[in-house]
Amino acid sequence: MLKRVFLAPDPGRTRLRFAARAVLGIALAVAVCGLAGHSLAGAVTGGLAALLALFTVTDATVRGQAVTTALLPAVGLPVLTAAAELHDHPVARDLTFLAVVGAGVYARRWGPRGHSLGVFAFMTFFVAQFLHATSGRLPELYAAVLLSVAVAAAVRFWLWCYERRLPPPAAPAPPGGTGLARVTTRQAVQATAGAGFALVVGQLVSGQRWYWAVGATWWIFVNTTSRGETLVRGFRRLLGTVIGIALGLLVALPVHGDPAVTAVLAAACVFGIFYTAAVSYTWMMLWVTLLAGLLYGLLGVLGPGLLALRLAETGVGALGAALAVIFVLPVTTHSVTDAWIQRALRCVHACAAETARRLAGAADADPAPRVAELEQLLARVRLSVAPLVHPLNPMRGRKRRARHVLALLDDCAREVRGLVAVAADPEASHDARLATACRRVEAAVEALTEGGDVLVQAADGPSATEPVLAHLHGLERALAELARPLRAPSGSPLAGA
Repeated sequence: MLKRVFLAPDPGRTRLRFAARAVLGIALAVAVCGLAGHSLAGAVTGGLAALLALFTVTDATVRGQAVTTALLPAVGLPVLTAAAELHDHPVARDLTFLAVVGAGVYARRWGPRGHSLGVFAFMTFFVAQFLHATSGRLPELYAAVLLSVAVAAAVRFWLWCYERRLPPPAAPAPPGGTGLARVTTRQAVQATAGAGFALVVGQLVSGQRWYWAVGATWWIFVNTTSRGETLVRGFRRLLGTVIGIALGLLVALPVHGDPAVTAVLAAACVFGIFYTAAVSYTWMMLWVTLLAGLLYGLLGVLGPGLLALRLAETGVGALGAALAVIFVLPVTTHSVTDAWIQRALRCVHACAAETARRLAGAADADPAPRVAELEQLLARVRLSVAPLVHPLNPMRGRKRRARHVLALLDDCAREVRGLVAVAADPEASHDARLATACRRVEAAVEALTEGGDVLVQAADGPSATEPVLAHLHGLERALAELARPLRAPSGSPLAGA
């Protein structure tokens, strides 16, 4: 896990800049709240609003990110109002919280913007419970949210907008469908059911900190699609919480809420959250748990008992999520992974076809966007296969097949990147053998994605020495080898998962 975090590739130091900008933006937001005369509750609310504005907004373009950031208060302030007004009405408060959970997950059907707004709405309600906010505090909290989002936006879009120099990511569209066939709809029902369990049991464990259990359930559902993904994420959240609590006992407790030391440690936690989020959910949760401990130290309530309670509530939340994905409209790992693999294979064919058009002289042919899309699709495949390749998975045969499929898909991606590099050569020209090889690639992809009887075979004869044909033949071989694990007797390397 340490190797994965600290040796993971960081092209262009994107993760480093992402984390450093977060520390700067959140620190400035908290400082502005302090200069405006806000209390500790206002500063905490502002810091969280800035964190979410810098962390959750992931639209493909800078313009889209700016629009989503501007919409955050429009979603968050009404939710904050409802949470504060219903503070003394537990039943109405709890039902409203569950409605926010369901709506927040359902909003993912509208892509990154819906996801960002759903997370912001949930966390606004959550922080109201964290601070025991009442209607009398609303003006200060409104101002804190507006000021902090504005500061975060200024840092992100004016002071340090490194995204302007990067190509927009080719984010794949979420799986479609209608009604309960849509994954986001099923997940909204699951998350609401899991949060309902967490809310009831969490209140039995603690009448004051029950919202921790609901928060654990919510965050386990974020960025997951299938049953396997959700269960693995729940395990990682629990593991990160355990390690974070141990660090809290060693680091946060001795600080005793000292403002200067807490500020430095909180900045380190923020950096850790942003830097590790993309590579390790366990490490991200470690930093989140330590940051929560530091904040409770500032509030003067931190102690070993509180940290133990957080672990118990996190366990309740993880159990709620697990029960929901197993028994409520389950979305199997097999169905999700199969869909992503098929999309990746179709993208492989599109890359090869677009490259062939470019080599044939088509002026409008550009395979580069297809390659970027393929990388995103393969990232989704890896995420959906993660439950099978997890070290604790006891099904060795299925784990072995899943790893084989991932390796072959990586081979396909490598050959596709080689094709695109050849196509970028201005001296490259059309070859009749290229069209023949592309037709074989098309037949191979159709065989793998449509379940037909087409036999996938590598090219006959000696290996081609021309670079473009060598890459195409390598692609054929990888596709031919993929036919075996994808047509395993179980029906898929993930069947039954």
